[in-house]
Amino acid sequence: MRTTEQKQMPLDENCLQANRQHKSSVFTLLFSKPEILRELYSAIEGVELPPDVPIKINTLSNALIKGKINDISFIVDNRLIILFEHQSTLNENMPLRIFNYIQRLYQKTVNPDNIYDEKLIKLPRPEFIVLYNGEDPFPEKGTMKLSDAFMDTKDLVDSKLLSLELIVQVYNINHGQNAEILHKCETLNGYSILIDKIREYLKTELTLAKAIECAVRYCIENNVLKEFLMEHGADVEDMLFSEYNFETHLEARYREGQEDRSEEIALKMRARGRPLEEIAEDTNLDIEAIKKL
Repeated sequence: MRTTEQKQMPLDENCLQANRQHKSSVFTLLFSKPEILRELYSAIEGVELPPDVPIKINTLSNALIKGKINDISFIVDNRLIILFEHQSTLNENMPLRIFNYIQRLYQKTVNPDNIYDEKLIKLPRPEFIVLYNGEDPFPEKGTMKLSDAFMDTKDLVDSKLLSLELIVQVYNINHGQNAEILHKCETLNGYSILIDKIREYLKTELTLAKAIECAVRYCIENNVLKEFLMEHGADVEDMLFSEYNFETHLEARYREGQEDRSEEIALKMRARGRPLEEIAEDTNLDIEAIKKL
């Protein structure tokens, strides 16, 4: 054992913000028990955490990021601290967000007066994991690093030593990806199937609410997360509806921002006399759209 070491119109933004601030997510609710977190971590890391190894959930309840509570944080045997984030859209600032979050967690575990003592303060070793189930292509496993955000200083310093780093492991948990992990964690596999069925029903032009209802019914009838879904029923459907609308809203804002930036770049390139074909390739805008600019 390794230890210690279709399409719905987006809701109003204020409504969405308030919704995310007071509601848990389905993922958080599903993995809110130590025994299920034990199963999840063991499956991802390929280890076996014995039942007698204590797991303590220490998620910061008031750590809101754009109205979203950090998904799950827990300590294994007071020696290993794990942060799980569930993402349907990958955010390149995730390492920085987690960096801010882990500082707050360590502040909870360490007496601030003790940091001035000469004796070394022992800290739980951290691990940062993102579980991704968005629709954009992503490999089964990837990494995100805080150092990717560091500015280039080659003209100022010759040192290649990194004084600070934070690495996030990213796992694709879409149905059909990371089969071994999903096989070992029945709960995570069930969640993957539930989300996959919602997307499948949305393609039939059902409304979002109806697609969620059908997906939940399918899972219950096929013994997928059956007890969980029967116990939480309408709450789960309500959470899923809020989450999907929230993500749709964020994605729309992101796409709008991307389009605005692409048009700005295209105009600058055109002013410099660059060929239309080259502008189209660099901005992903079609030639007719560039001509209209």
